[in-house]
Amino acid sequence: MKAIDPEIARQLAAELPHDVFVGVVRTFEADLARLVEQMVDALEAREMDSYRRNAHSLAGAAGSIGARRLESLARQAMSPDVAPTAATVQELGQEARAALAELMSLSSAGPP
Repeated sequence: MKAIDPEIARQLAAELPHDVFVGVVRTFEADLARLVEQMVDALEAREMDSYRRNAHSLAGAAGSIGARRLESLARQAMSPDVAPTAATVQELGQEARAALAELMSLSSAGPP
């Protein structure tokens, strides 16, 4: 596992009932899609406060499931000292997809 911290992901998978873990993964998937889309929209509209709020939410969601690189990228995007770019959002999206793929792999493996 590269996109998520394997210790945190395995802990979540082991401690939560399988159906709850699958629910967490599905919620994370929906949140990721919504937040990245909102960041793109905010960037296009040049609404930097909205862009940074969504980056903040993304960092929190990523941190809660152990997606450390995604969390780090989102925290960088939150910084008022960093000029947001389409490339930044694209990188966030790619990292989000990688994290989600790893979580989906764990959720489809069945209960530990």
